[in-house]
Amino acid sequence: MKLVLASGSPRRRQLLTDLGLTFEIRLRDVDESFPSELRGAAVAEYLARHKAAAYAPDLAADELLLTADTIVCLGEEVLNKPADAAEARAMLTRLQGRAHQVHTGVCLWPGDGRAPVVFADTTTVWFAPLSVADIDFYVARYAPFDKAGAYGAQDWLGLVAIERLEGSYFGVMGLPTHRVWAALRELGLEEARR
Repeated sequence: MKLVLASGSPRRRQLLTDLGLTFEIRLRDVDESFPSELRGAAVAEYLARHKAAAYAPDLAADELLLTADTIVCLGEEVLNKPADAAEARAMLTRLQGRAHQVHTGVCLWPGDGRAPVVFADTTTVWFAPLSVADIDFYVARYAPFDKAGAYGAQDWLGLVAIERLEGSYFGVMGLPTHRVWAALRELGLEEARR
């Protein structure tokens, strides 16, 4: 079975590479809206499966598609990717000094007709208080417009703001590698190892 990653995220690419997997990348635009009644982890699962369904008709029988979506929730509110610097600053201002949840949904869709494997992994992240200057510096220097909640755990803001977390650090980065590895083994993807 050949692994196909349907994600433009450099972090997901790096994590799969670090797992020792070989894979092909396929990209296309997929609508990332979701039903308004969904909450938390259900949103992440829905988006991962929705993305996979857009690629599934083109999968060969010997291919296994991996899609993922990461969302940040402050209470019941989903903080998606910020549209601009002002929205990024507003999100970070709300997150600073508080706990929030990061949900990463994953879908593994076999091209051979087996049922997709869909799951979400949740991590609670506690942020230290941040100054306006810290937030302005981060947004100007790191332009976090491709990141849910307007931050990346692996870059400067993660280094200075994350006081602690409960759950998977790699899930916050965009791929809960421990659960992905277990699911790949269940699906028999041993030959994807280098």
